Amino acid sequence: MANSHQLPGSQGEHALQKKCGSQKRAENFYQRQMLDHLSPAMQEFIRRQEMVFVATADAQGNCDCSFRAGLPGFVRVLDPTTLLYPEYRGNGVLASLGNISENPHIGLIFIDFFEATIGLHVNGKARIVDNDELLHLGDLPLEVRQDMTVEGRRRAERWVIAEVEEAYIHCSKHIPLLGKRDKNIDRPKRSKAAFR
Repeated sequence: MANSHQLPGSQGEHALQKKCGSQKRAENFYQRQMLDHLSPAMQEFIRRQEMVFVATADAQGNCDCSFRAGLPGFVRVLDPTTLLYPEYRGNGVLASLGNISENPHIGLIFIDFFEATIGLHVNGKARIVDNDELLHLGDLPLEVRQDMTVEGRRRAERWVIAEVEEAYIHCSKHIPLLGKRDKNIDRPKRSKAAFR
């Protein structure tokens, strides 16, 4: 097996692979399934997704996982190693963005619960840009420019650019197949006290 410093992943996972006897399986996974970019099929998969789970950690390693959603393709594929997603006005906590401002490491997981029951992991480094800065970054897809200016839609307050370092497909065996239902987002909100 190659030196663990040449393999993706942490020293901790390599130590546990050795302890649990899974080194060969792990090496096979790293070599056959993990990419340092988004393949064309992965890019097309992201363009169809309406949700993503975002994992971040602060400078001390305290973790947070958040959910983001939008119209299909709201996470934009700029190129095989770059993703862009909008940040809209929320509860004002800014947990994910606060973490990114201290620690650029980010984990994204896209899961198709409705058709293929496929998950796609994307790990990398992220940074926050505002609308003006994004406009000066160069060629932006027309859809991104429209997201910033179209009347009657929420306008992104800022954006997250994620540089892809690892991308791999999650085993679909245990991903549930769900059905979509119409949802009236203007309905009265459930009392938050019910969750306390």
